[in-house]
Amino acid sequence: MIVQERQLRDFTYRIFQSIGCPDADAALAADVLLSADLRGIDSHGVARLSGYVRLWENNRLNPTPHIRIVHETPTTATVDGDGGLGLVVAPYAMNLAIEKARQYGSGWVAIRHSNHFGIAAYHALKAVEQEMIGYAMTNASPLVAPTFSSERLLGTNPMCYAFPAGAYPPVVVDMATSAAANGKLEIAQRMNVPIPEGWALTPDGKATTDPNAVTAGGALLPLGSEYGRGSHKGFGLSATVDILSGVLSGANYGPWVPPFVAYLQPVADQPGKGIGHFVGAMRVDGFRPVADFKAHMDQWISRFKNAQRINEEQGVIIPGEPEYRATQHRKEHGIPLVDAVWENLQALAVKLGVEGIADET
Repeated sequence: MIVQERQLRDFTYRIFQSIGCPDADAALAADVLLSADLRGIDSHGVARLSGYVRLWENNRLNPTPHIRIVHETPTTATVDGDGGLGLVVAPYAMNLAIEKARQYGSGWVAIRHSNHFGIAAYHALKAVEQEMIGYAMTNASPLVAPTFSSERLLGTNPMCYAFPAGAYPPVVVDMATSAAANGKLEIAQRMNVPIPEGWALTPDGKATTDPNAVTAGGALLPLGSEYGRGSHKGFGLSATVDILSGVLSGANYGPWVPPFVAYLQPVADQPGKGIGHFVGAMRVDGFRPVADFKAHMDQWISRFKNAQRINEEQGVIIPGEPEYRATQHRKEHGIPLVDAVWENLQALAVKLGVEGIADET
C-alpha cells in the first residue's frame, strides 16, 4: 500500500488530536513520526502510532503536559516532560539547547518524565538547520542483554550526531547501540521472515534467528553481537546513553525504564521519572567559520564517496545518505505501508472515531 505524505500526516494529526493533544502538539507529533517514514525508518513512523495510543489508554501518557525546566545553568538544563509525548517533549528540549548554543556556543539538556521520542535524527537535525552540530539520544524499553548476560537490562538506546555540510546533505549518524533496533524485529515479525544470527538470544541465552525470540522472553544483543565481535563496545555505548539520558536527568534507567513495547509492563519501585533523553547543540562558528567547516565537510564526504571499491556495484555510503534519498523519493512517490501497518491504522481509526485513510490504489 502506497500512501501520500499529506494523507498520512493528516491522519496522524487527527489521531493525536483524538487522544486530547492540543493542535500544535498533534501537528508536531505527526511531523516527528512522518519524518521517520519519509526517511525510510518505517519501524519508527506511523507503525508506532498505536503504541502511543496504548500508553494513553493505560494512563501512562499525558496529552496535555506542563513541560518545565527544573534545573538550569547558562549552557545546561534539565527538563521535566510531565509524562508527555516524547515527540513533543524532546523538541522543546532541543529548542532550549539551540537557544543556549546561540547565546553561549553550546547547549546541553537532559530530559526526564518523558515517553518514546521517535527517531533521534529528527531532534539532532533541528540543530543542523541553525548551522550547528546536533546531538540526541534516549534510553528505551529494557530488551538488550549486556555482554556475558542473557538478562534484559538495557534498551536499544539510540544515539545520533548530525553535522551540516555545504553542497552535500548533512552527515547524520543515527544508530541503535544494540545489534539491531527492536523495530527491525517487528518488521521481520510482520513479514514472517527470520532475523540474522547475532541479533537476539533465546531466554536461555542461545543464539537464534527467530524474530519472535525477544517477545517470548529472550533478549537483543548489544552492537557487536558477541564478545569476540566487540559486543563490549556496544554495551559501553548503550551504558553511556543510559547514564546521560536516565541517571543524569533523574529519569529511570536500566531495567526500570518504562517500556514502550506492549509485551512488557513497568516494574514497581522505579528510581526515577519516566523515560529519559539527552540532547545538545554546538555552534560550528564557536570553533571555526561556518563556510570553512562546510567546505571541508564537502571535501570529507567527496573523498569517502570516491574511496576505492571492493566491487563496482557498491561504493561507500555516507551516514544519512540512504535516508536523504528515501526522503526525496517518498515525498514524490508516496510512503509504502505493509499490510499489517495499514490494517492497524484503519483499526485505530475505528476505535477512536477518526476518519480512516482512503485507499487510492
